[in-house]
Amino acid sequence: MCGIVGYIGKSSAVDVLLDGLTSLEYRGYDSAGIAINVDGHVDLYKAKGKLQNLKLIVDKSREHIERSTIGIGHIRWATHGAPTTVNAHPHSCNCGRVAVVHNGIIETYKELREKLESEGCNFRSQTDTETVAHLVASKFAQTQDLTEAVRLATLEIEGAYALCVIHQDVKNTIVATRRNAPLIIGIGQGEHYVASDVPAIIQYTKKALYLDDNQIATLTPDTLDIIDINNNPVVQKVEVLPWEPVALSKMGYKHYMLKEIHEQPDVVRNVLSGKLKAIDEQINLSEVTLDREKIRGLNRIQIVACGTSLHAAMVGKYLIEQFCEIAVDVEASSEYIYRKTITDENTLVIGVSQSGETADTITAVRLAKKKGSHILIVTNRPDSTMAREADSLVPVNAGIEVSVAATKSFMAQLLSFYLLAIYMAEIKGLMKKEELEKIKHELIVLPQKLEEILTNTEDIKACARKFSSFKDFVFIARGINFPTALEGALKLKEISYINATGYSAGELKHGPIAMLDETMPVLAILMSGTVYEKILSNAEEAKARNARMIAITDSTDEKLGNIFECIIRVPHIDELLSPIAAIIPLQLLAYYIAEFLGKDVDQPRNLAKSVTVE
Repeated sequence: MCGIVGYIGKSSAVDVLLDGLTSLEYRGYDSAGIAINVDGHVDLYKAKGKLQNLKLIVDKSREHIERSTIGIGHIRWATHGAPTTVNAHPHSCNCGRVAVVHNGIIETYKELREKLESEGCNFRSQTDTETVAHLVASKFAQTQDLTEAVRLATLEIEGAYALCVIHQDVKNTIVATRRNAPLIIGIGQGEHYVASDVPAIIQYTKKALYLDDNQIATLTPDTLDIIDINNNPVVQKVEVLPWEPVALSKMGYKHYMLKEIHEQPDVVRNVLSGKLKAIDEQINLSEVTLDREKIRGLNRIQIVACGTSLHAAMVGKYLIEQFCEIAVDVEASSEYIYRKTITDENTLVIGVSQSGETADTITAVRLAKKKGSHILIVTNRPDSTMAREADSLVPVNAGIEVSVAATKSFMAQLLSFYLLAIYMAEIKGLMKKEELEKIKHELIVLPQKLEEILTNTEDIKACARKFSSFKDFVFIARGINFPTALEGALKLKEISYINATGYSAGELKHGPIAMLDETMPVLAILMSGTVYEKILSNAEEAKARNARMIAITDSTDEKLGNIFECIIRVPHIDELLSPIAAIIPLQLLAYYIAEFLGKDVDQPRNLAKSVTVE
């Protein structure tokens, strides 16, 4: 998950590195460090905790290091070893000439460590990364060529990695390589950049190329050479990055999360743009290449995802089965990849990931692809690894999401599943024209309804203030909103650290009801439709056990006040689209509770935005 940045050129490297790490804090914030080559000597500066701690250390030595024009930096999400200064990257070898930063996991680090220790290497940290520093130093001693040293080292490494390496004796060179972890090269005038994600370099350049697995890039201020692991030269395509630096601004909001929640009406407009033109026109998904006859003949779909994306996939299952009468299985990618899966060329496999770099989901879609399945990827990053694995693509167009807790990307994923389900339903011809047009109309007017929710948040704030001191929460729903309950509970857990659990409302009486008393708030998603009365009945059962009741509803029934202590109302919406309206109050409730508790909303503890390790 960690963040990597590197720079070589004519400017002060330290400023570029610290700016880049600031833009990558969403990828990890347990510790941070930089390595600078100053006057032919590699200096390391490291600190545990937030990036600000590193900046304070660097500022004390700024006069000494600011003239350096080459360096690498790292911000860490801890995997091997506690978040300490010793375990912070960059890591070095015994002699201190090599510095390495790493994103990923070296699966064979124990074997490598034993071998290197037997050769006289002394390890200072508990990390897997330090093995790479010693290994590269050993290979460089043999070859006196940094690129070749890195290439030979990677031949002995198993696992996932993005690596940046500098060497004291090679003053104007950075070597970078990757395998199953993202790495991008930015191209400037007489300068080059390396980063694990676009935000680190977007303020400096919009020209870049993406390294593929097992490619090794050698960067100097004026040259960029790429080889594969067999030492063959590679020519990569330079691309223009689709991002703008303003996307990283809070635009006056206190937190990125609040800004991104408020961006959701525009996200809906962006997702629908060009795909849903009018209610009497068919959905246009130009990047879905699956043959129409195969769509008509499909009898099974598998969807793999993790976290918030898994909840969007669960809504997608409901929609596709409802609209298309195709059996859909949804499974956490981390489970899918460790069992015998039944998939073949007649199965459509859909991978869902905000970043497109989720390691478990990448592995899952690769396994399915080997068995001949058509791979369709739903992602916010059309430049990602998963997008490049795809046979078909549904880009969600949410824009860059900085806050670790996903909000607008979840909304965009939901919308993408609505469009995909309608698209397939139109091809299969199973729904009446009037039904399809009604749903399309509801989608078109969605932004206005979401804006209405976002301009009337006083009830949500009041509810958050009243319940912010509780230690446990239960979220209940049925049908298409069961995944909404799971996502609402996840948001509260992520940023407030309150123990929140989502249940199918009908399952409450099968065990969880034993937990209910006056210390347990129960939030019911009570949207008009086929299961409204059933959920109301479940809410009354919880009320009878003295639970503190909260409702999110589009009902205007005044009798709800007899059951619910807090009622958060949203505009009336068709039941099939109700998750879109219900999720915004849940996001805001989690946000305001975390804010009242003084939590770090955008950077919750132990989490990172992009999960690039299994």
